[in-house]
Amino acid sequence: MSRRRKTHRPMAQINVVPFIDVMLVLLIIFMITAPLINQGVRVELPRADAEPLDPNLDEPVVVSVDAEGRRYISIGEQPREPVADDELTRRVAQVLTRNPKQPFVVRADRRVPYEAVVRAMTLMQAGGAASVGLSTDPVR
Repeated sequence: MSRRRKTHRPMAQINVVPFIDVMLVLLIIFMITAPLINQGVRVELPRADAEPLDPNLDEPVVVSVDAEGRRYISIGEQPREPVADDELTRRVAQVLTRNPKQPFVVRADRRVPYEAVVRAMTLMQAGGAASVGLSTDPVR
């Protein structure tokens, strides 16, 4: 009685099911957390029918002006803390020394006086920003 030995040949297939499971879990996590990550200060933007920024451009530096006229900048140690006039100008100048083509956008609450928006833009120009965009909510 001789026993036959079963020889197991190596399998040349990769099991991708665990990889797909992990990718789906990551996708769900990103889909849930992406809307929760909102940079800057909460402002109620005016509505306008405008084209969005070119996605090939760098991420713009956002200067927010809240309903009370306080200014915030999206860069630095504390982006949710109001900045003084000279601090805003200094930070804009620092950004432009690193990237001269950096885009800048002002997000102003719709209730803020026009004078406060112009003041923020003037301070940014004093820091060296040649052009500043205005952020609006799309018309639905």
